[in-house]
Amino acid sequence: MTLHLDASGVKKVFNRRVIFQNISFSVQHQQTLLITGRNGSGKSTLVKILSDVLSPTEGSITISSAEGEINSPRASLIGLVSPYLQMYDEFSAEENLRYALAIRGTVPETSHVYSLLKKVFLFNRKDDPVRAYSSGMKQRMKYAFALAHKPSILILDEPTSNLDTEGIAMVKEIMDEHRQNGILIVATNDLSDVDRYDAQVDLNAAN
Repeated sequence: MTLHLDASGVKKVFNRRVIFQNISFSVQHQQTLLITGRNGSGKSTLVKILSDVLSPTEGSITISSAEGEINSPRASLIGLVSPYLQMYDEFSAEENLRYALAIRGTVPETSHVYSLLKKVFLFNRKDDPVRAYSSGMKQRMKYAFALAHKPSILILDEPTSNLDTEGIAMVKEIMDEHRQNGILIVATNDLSDVDRYDAQVDLNAAN
């Protein structure tokens, strides 16, 4: 699906403190948005707003296609990777993915689940409980979650956190693939995470 994602005058206030304001941008199919800003500037807060986890205090986020604005829940269109996301530690990787797909109303086909686990180099550990995973393995598992429902918009908050060289290469491959097939949004202070982008939101200038 070919989409446009537009933000207009987005502002967020917590406990009377303005986190950011006047955030506006537009990105479309095969484009990348880079979100930067010092620690505490609101990168993760903006990611949560874009992911429909939080609502803005002011302004709007709209997603549209050639047929017009999409009013259904944005979560069905978005895949999110973020440090604050949690998995079921007592479940195996395969069980986690099957459950994630089931609660989205998607039949968890074995071939699809196995393909995701192979993509993130966890197929050989698919039966192990997630609590036995290293921090890097858990980060790779989050990518399997984010890609499970084949989202049109992929949002990555600190995309290479806890990853080794192999994991970083995996992320770069996923980013390149998604850049060709949808909208990519990356929130990071490490500019080596993104080799190119089409639009930028600098939250240092929005506080």
